[in-house]
Amino acid sequence: MTEKTHDGGTPLSEQPTSAGTHRHGHQHEGAQQGGLNLHEDADNAVDMWDGMYRERTKVWSGNPNPQLVAEAKDLKPGRALDLGCGEGGDALWLAQQGWTVTAVDVSAVALERAAAHAAETSHGDRITWQQQDLTEWTPEPVFDLVSAQFLHSPLLPWRDSALKAAAAVAPGGTLLIVGHHPHGLPSWSHHHDSGMFFTPEQLAGALRLDREPWFVNVLTDRERSVVGPDGESGTTLDTVLRAAKHA
Repeated sequence: MTEKTHDGGTPLSEQPTSAGTHRHGHQHEGAQQGGLNLHEDADNAVDMWDGMYRERTKVWSGNPNPQLVAEAKDLKPGRALDLGCGEGGDALWLAQQGWTVTAVDVSAVALERAAAHAAETSHGDRITWQQQDLTEWTPEPVFDLVSAQFLHSPLLPWRDSALKAAAAVAPGGTLLIVGHHPHGLPSWSHHHDSGMFFTPEQLAGALRLDREPWFVNVLTDRERSVVGPDGESGTTLDTVLRAAKHA
């Protein structure tokens, strides 16, 4: 895949492992996100994300993203797709809940770490790791849950990634998209392009959620406490969508 801000841990504003929170990290502008450089001058998405992950032996904490836990903890397990799995925190949490998970990321470095970590647990055999670039890959609509957590990238418009996530949901399945609200980033954020992010209204419009086959369960923005790069406290605003696809 080509985007994602976190890899099964916590998003952008929660800080990398130095602050003990993040789990996958991909952002934009070649700028730093919590001290991480995105190599925007790379020739392709693989080089960009692999370069970012190689800078540290561990980027994210491995904790699941909090909105994933909040929205998926009561769902009946089935087949799940984790788009932009990074170092695998979300995928492993889903496997622990009983899901059979296909975890996709563009970075082979991140996937290698994720698979190694999962192999140390009793749930790793429930996860299939796949290297894919969302600009080229379209999954089949066979998943009971599709989770796209902070799938932000300078190389793929968020509308494209959201539409691909929605297309992968099987009839009767659930779509869960979480992203950064353009007006709710913490003061220390290095993100300057608000077009990278989306409001609930923008997301609903892009996915045409006012018509079949979707029933919207949750569409909101949700404030969350975060810790900055120097240990300072702050808040960030998440855009959260959970929708069911009619059978």
